[in-house]
Amino acid sequence: MPLNRRDFVARSAVTAAGAALTGGLPLLTAAPAAAAPAEQRGKAQKKQTFTVLGTTDLHGRVLNWDYFTDAEYDDKAHNDVGLAKISTLVNQIREEKGCHRTLLIDAGDIIQGTQLTYYYARVEPITGKRPPKHPMAAAMNAIGYDAAALGNHEFNYGIPTVRAFEEQLDFPLLGANALFAKDEKPAFPPYVIKELHLGHGRPLRVGILGLTNPGIAIWDKANVAGQMIFPGIVEMAKKYVPRMKAAGADVIVVSAHSGIDEPTTYGDQLPWPEDASGEMAETVPGIDAVLVGHTHKEVPQRLIVNKETGKTVVLSEPLCWAQRLSCFDFEVEFSRGQWHVTSLTSRVLNSNTVPEDPAIVELLSAQHKKVVEYVNQVIGTCKAELSIGEARFKDVPIIDLIGRVQADTVKAALASTSYANLPVLAQAAPFNRTARIPAGEVKLRDAAGLYIYENTLEARVLTGAQIKAYLEYSAKYFAQLAPGDAINLDTLTNQANTPDYNFDSVYGVSYDIDISQPVGSRIVNLSYEGKAVDPAAKFVLAVNNYRANGGGNFPGVASAPLAWADSDEIRNTMISWVKAKGVIDPTEFGGGTWRLVRAGVPLF
Repeated sequence: MPLNRRDFVARSAVTAAGAALTGGLPLLTAAPAAAAPAEQRGKAQKKQTFTVLGTTDLHGRVLNWDYFTDAEYDDKAHNDVGLAKISTLVNQIREEKGCHRTLLIDAGDIIQGTQLTYYYARVEPITGKRPPKHPMAAAMNAIGYDAAALGNHEFNYGIPTVRAFEEQLDFPLLGANALFAKDEKPAFPPYVIKELHLGHGRPLRVGILGLTNPGIAIWDKANVAGQMIFPGIVEMAKKYVPRMKAAGADVIVVSAHSGIDEPTTYGDQLPWPEDASGEMAETVPGIDAVLVGHTHKEVPQRLIVNKETGKTVVLSEPLCWAQRLSCFDFEVEFSRGQWHVTSLTSRVLNSNTVPEDPAIVELLSAQHKKVVEYVNQVIGTCKAELSIGEARFKDVPIIDLIGRVQADTVKAALASTSYANLPVLAQAAPFNRTARIPAGEVKLRDAAGLYIYENTLEARVLTGAQIKAYLEYSAKYFAQLAPGDAINLDTLTNQANTPDYNFDSVYGVSYDIDISQPVGSRIVNLSYEGKAVDPAAKFVLAVNNYRANGGGNFPGVASAPLAWADSDEIRNTMISWVKAKGVIDPTEFGGGTWRLVRAGVPLF
């Protein structure tokens, strides 16, 4: 009988933890399968199989539960989420293939994204004197992960939280391009080599290289500046793949928190692309497979031919939030003392086809219950239901609520400064297409569902001309439609691969977006308090730190003078604002409006 999976993980964790502390590169060995009788050994096939399983962008999903709605997760496609579902799929594959023929890895963005993980980063933090076990660490350890790459969202709560999470893991947290700023040495283990005993020849050595996103330097600048740097994915793969080969790796699998060939959202602010997995596969020789992350897309299999070797590299990205599990199915052959890959394909398994693993559900039940109680706190009331459903193409009160909270907060902070007399505007975007504030009782989870990211608030000083340029850039979100063209809401928005979170409206000014015009010439009738905005006038823009640091590559804001910055999340600022007000009255929001027009005629 093969070694029990959890016994194996516990045994191998000692080696991994030691390597992480010393910066070394561990060689972890799985137990061999029991020896076959001599007559069977003589007939053993040279070709063997094994499977590498992968998840990515889990974003705090352990159970099939939506903490923003306090209900079981569901969407239009009836997807399910959570590691408890993944555990069932993994157990099935291990039962089918054998534990000694499977590895399980992740491609990052693990500890941010739900109120469950927020709670154990901020409310009852794992960095405290008597830290609780992080629910993601508990679940991933129990399932038996072999390695995980760092994601950019790992740094949202600061480096101490990442380190505390790393210490709680029974497997290495990899980041070949996460370096200490002072000496450019690895801040995390770059790779790990795992041995699989396949019953023929010497053990097969599978090297797992972890790479994270260079954009961390921009998106979490406040948390990492001066402490860590994040050079290019392709460059660091070129450095470490030969080292892994020299260390004895027969097979190279890269776990990369980077998409395949998406455009870079931070423009030319960094010399390295954001989504470089495709370029890496094409230009770095020696890679067999790439577990892709970051873009929240489902890619069962993508084949890319390496330009230098002519070898086909297999890439796969499972859908985020544990909705899918990637499976890289390898066939290898042992000849002349070496293992060679003879066949490799990838596929994804759907987590909605299986029940949750009751062991994982039970393991997290107490923490889940505690967080459910936390998010159901009543923080105020609302005079009317507010919905985000039409926010992509209309100015709606629920987005104005975000703007009002941010503007009020910045005005109060600047009251005794030299900026006190400047008009305050506020940026906001539709983060969550299902967000709503109910009429009547408002709970903490309602506010949390409206502002789902751990952004903090800043105030930057921009001119009227810069505000207009900012809005022109945001308006690329819309398709260009001539008068008389049919309007299809499914294709009207998200143009130029612009996600909803990069469609900003600005609270405090009024303007029209004329979608009959080309990108760059769409903002008309821009006014403040009924008067046309003077291009030379100065305004304070309340803006989240992601945008202020250059996220989305909006013009002007990253280089604009900083008037003020907060350390608390905007979500908490909103919760405090509602508590202080007691009642949300949408008729009091005011502050300007925007509308979509075509050749001057309003569309909605």
